[in-house]
Amino acid sequence: MTVLAAVERMRAAGRDVISLCAGEPAGGAPAQVHARAAALHESSAPLGYSPALGITPLREAIADHYGRWYGLDLVPDDVAVTTGSSGAFMLAFLAAFEHGDRVALTRPGYPAYRNILAALGCEVVEIAVGPETGFQPTTALLEQVGPLAGLVLASPANPTGSMTSRTELAEIAAWCAARGTRLVSDEIYHGLTYPEPGAPDPRGTCAWELDDAVGSVVVSSFSKYWGMTGWRLGWALVPADLRDAVDALAGNLALCPPVPAQHAALAAFEPASYAEADARLAELAGTRQVALDGAARLGWGPIAPADGAFYLYAGVPLGRYQDSVAWCRALLEEQGVALVPGVDFDGVDGSRYVRLSFAAGEQAVSEAWARIAAFQGVPTAGKGRGIPG
Repeated sequence: MTVLAAVERMRAAGRDVISLCAGEPAGGAPAQVHARAAALHESSAPLGYSPALGITPLREAIADHYGRWYGLDLVPDDVAVTTGSSGAFMLAFLAAFEHGDRVALTRPGYPAYRNILAALGCEVVEIAVGPETGFQPTTALLEQVGPLAGLVLASPANPTGSMTSRTELAEIAAWCAARGTRLVSDEIYHGLTYPEPGAPDPRGTCAWELDDAVGSVVVSSFSKYWGMTGWRLGWALVPADLRDAVDALAGNLALCPPVPAQHAALAAFEPASYAEADARLAELAGTRQVALDGAARLGWGPIAPADGAFYLYAGVPLGRYQDSVAWCRALLEEQGVALVPGVDFDGVDGSRYVRLSFAAGEQAVSEAWARIAAFQGVPTAGKGRGIPG
């Protein structure tokens, strides 16, 4: 957010800045969602409070979505609609964990997990992951950290885009079930994946597909696959033993999720909205290749897999700069390219890494590579995808 604020100031001063720091898909919500929202407001509907866990038609539509994508037979009571996935994490953590509980997450990882858990008084246990494990945890790593009340697992993950396979997720779910460790599965980037042709579970494996994960909490969102970041709407699949607590907490913390967004989001599940989202995914796949090619040409590494989501997380040649914070600050000031330093995601090893979001599109990423090459002093005479010749 500090980087975004700097971008805003520079643009206000007339600077041309390419921002590749936000985890926000270009294009926004599908056309059908906009049309539903417009019709809703034209109707002058009262739009008062909804039930704390969302309107029934939306909970039904989300349950049907899990049948369509994963073959799961869910009912609306399985679903809690929330104020973004952030609201889902808050409710899940409050309902599932007690003050002082040890909850594990990966490093690098999304900083809000750590910050919310710490604010609630949980003991955050960071598990260092890197190239040797595909930037995902393993049961061998979990064995090293002692007893855990919970594990937060993201696949695809922010900032790395790394994914667990179905087999790996099943092993972790079984490990958690055997030890009474609550699994919280962050699946907000499902559908934004780049599998090899014929790969199983091309959109990602839902934890609730696995027998050993019946007590897990699954978190997802309208923000990423459907591009609805500002609509502030997410959901959780909540196991039976947590439902009363989640319901009570939701009513106290937010009363209900945003009601206009709930009604408009029903249109996200129409065939045209899926088609629009998948068309954007095809564009992202091309931009992802530009991002990977450019990083390789400029000598970045290690490079995280970027199997899903829209992030490239990689080590950068720091040269004369002390760390990635100074490197990113100089890049922004000298070339007008905004990236996120890795310290946001990893307080130990992140000083050598940056995160680039390629959600801005191929043209923005290609131009950014040309500017980064100039910043690094790398000749660009050779033509090639990712760094214009």
